[in-house]
Amino acid sequence: MAERKSFLLRLDPAVHDALARWAADELRSTNAQIDYLLREALRLAGRLPKDAAAPRPRGRPKAGD
Repeated sequence: MAERKSFLLRLDPAVHDALARWAADELRSTNAQIDYLLREALRLAGRLPKDAAAPRPRGRPKAGD
């Protein structure tokens, strides 16, 4: 898997809380939910690069991964 970029994201606390609740409802971390939403928005806008790495599978990584 390609290395992932890290960056600081500043959010309004109410927006963060709403994202965290939504993520919990879908059994994702808040970070995974943000990644999912950004990918979906890019896909719908026709801007998701063809060479973008596939999203990580849901759940915990297997031992040794």
